[in-house]
Amino acid sequence: MTISNLHYITDSTQGLEPLLKAGLNWVQLRVKNRNEKEMYNLADSFVALCEKYKAYSIINDYPKLAKKVGADGVHLGKEDMSVAEARALLGKDFIIGGTANTYEDVEALSEAGADYVGLGPFRFTETKKNLSPVLGLEGYNEILQSCSVNGIRVPIIAIGGITVEDLEALRDAGLHGVAVSGAIRKAQNQVAAVKQFLGK
Repeated sequence: MTISNLHYITDSTQGLEPLLKAGLNWVQLRVKNRNEKEMYNLADSFVALCEKYKAYSIINDYPKLAKKVGADGVHLGKEDMSVAEARALLGKDFIIGGTANTYEDVEALSEAGADYVGLGPFRFTETKKNLSPVLGLEGYNEILQSCSVNGIRVPIIAIGGITVEDLEALRDAGLHGVAVSGAIRKAQNQVAAVKQFLGK
């Protein structure tokens, strides 16, 4: 398993197929306020679509649902099930990612065996409610420096209000990749936006 350097976060399968055709290979389904049946149906069709294009399917927040629909992984927020609990439920081959805002968060997730860490927010974003303190490039540099000093090598994905113009600086800082939602979803040409982020 290779952690992609572009994670796309969506709350729907609508319009996803052309993006997968364009080369998107890592998608996280993040859905709130749906009943159990709706969640299952959406997650099930999401996983099937990702499988069709050999893309990794990640379910946000719901480890049991991720297991039930046969997703590739789960992404755990700071208030969700712990990585250790999720690993016990899902097994060693399941991808488990976690959300971080500080070096201590990254260290804890790495020690718990997370496969990757979503670190942010980079800047203010309307996509997420109850936003943690904004890190900016300076915050990333400090955290990545601490990771380097302490031998923490877990892949770190930047998230939160990221645009294509930010990619070079974030890569230079040592981040493994970026997670985006609005930068693709709100683009006039979503397929072109995906290709830009992928460097195609």
